[in-house]
Amino acid sequence: MSTACIACQPPLTIAPAQVLRGRGVVNQVGNAIAHLGQHPLVIGGNQTLAAIRPQLQTVLEHEPLQIAWMTYGADCSETTLATLHQAIDLHRADVVIGIGGGKAIDTAKLVAHQHHLPIVTVPTSAATCAAWTALSNVYTDQGAFQYDVALTRCPDLLVLDYDVVQTAPRRTLIAGIGDAIAKWYEASVSSGHVQQTLIIAAVQQARVLRDLLFQTSAIALQEPGGEAWQEVVDATVLMAGVIGGLGGAQCRTVAAHAVHNGLTHLLDSHGTLHGEKVAYGILVQLRLEEIVQGNQLAATARQQLLKFYGDIGLPKSLNDLGLADIALTDLQRAAVIACAEQSDIHRLPFAVEPAQLMAAMVSTTAASTTAASTRREEAGVNDFSRSQGSAFTPHSLNDEVMA
Repeated sequence: MSTACIACQPPLTIAPAQVLRGRGVVNQVGNAIAHLGQHPLVIGGNQTLAAIRPQLQTVLEHEPLQIAWMTYGADCSETTLATLHQAIDLHRADVVIGIGGGKAIDTAKLVAHQHHLPIVTVPTSAATCAAWTALSNVYTDQGAFQYDVALTRCPDLLVLDYDVVQTAPRRTLIAGIGDAIAKWYEASVSSGHVQQTLIIAAVQQARVLRDLLFQTSAIALQEPGGEAWQEVVDATVLMAGVIGGLGGAQCRTVAAHAVHNGLTHLLDSHGTLHGEKVAYGILVQLRLEEIVQGNQLAATARQQLLKFYGDIGLPKSLNDLGLADIALTDLQRAAVIACAEQSDIHRLPFAVEPAQLMAAMVSTTAASTTAASTRREEAGVNDFSRSQGSAFTPHSLNDEVMA
């Protein structure tokens, strides 16, 4: 390979510079943070900061470090970022510490990136791999996905304290399982044919991750804090991040995340977690493969996932997402957004139209697909699109298109 070809490769952002993990490790981070800066700005949600501030403040002041604390609001939005930029300047911060779930950590990472500052991430749940990755998602103030930002590096320090994570609601770990397992279903579709070494490695790691979660998740949820639980936490927070780091954008997101992004534009979806929407999006992606390609392997995979979801409590349908009474116009809006020109759904090896996506979204629990039923699904959605009714129940629409 020529020097020019090597030079044109995008920079790799594979992993944090340092990962501290174990029970009680928050009590041991003072020295590591002091090596990164003397004026940390700590960013998190109100409840998170209220819970962890007494413990962390003692640790940081022991160095001693001059600390400022800022809440990020509800979303990583332009408004939030503007407020935090002012806080950075006012405090003369030289390191940022992001504490909380995915949105809090994405916010902290992006602020640090924009100010060229070191970033420390402290996840308080296992709901996403945000603490690992060089990526931040930006939303509107109302919680609708806008765009993502590729960062120049992964965090300088990731602090995974199992004691802290264990205090999170059980639901967050279930959502993290849904988000992590999507790595296989998305990466294998978008990158299964690629011959690049690191992408091959990422796809294979995604398969290992899927198998681990299939085998271990139910046990982990029954025994919080146990060995299986810890392995699943590592899988959702760390291993899922490794896959995105090795494979890059091409391995990161496809239709499952595109469906998530579209659903965030519906106010009624805001009661569900990121990983719950993504898990539902996997079923939609597999259903698309059945509808558009007639892929029976996808049908088998979807049935396997439906059983797994039932065992651990992940959503299988719009009804499970609290969208049983969604208006047709809203469903269509989500589908159009998910199929927008820049959407990751176009990493699929076939073209997808909003009507096809709507058909898949309302039939994620269907038993099987035949050529005739596929035509009925698409026709049923198109008929409803032309109707005068303003709302429908997904199950009734499903009955209509599958009859």
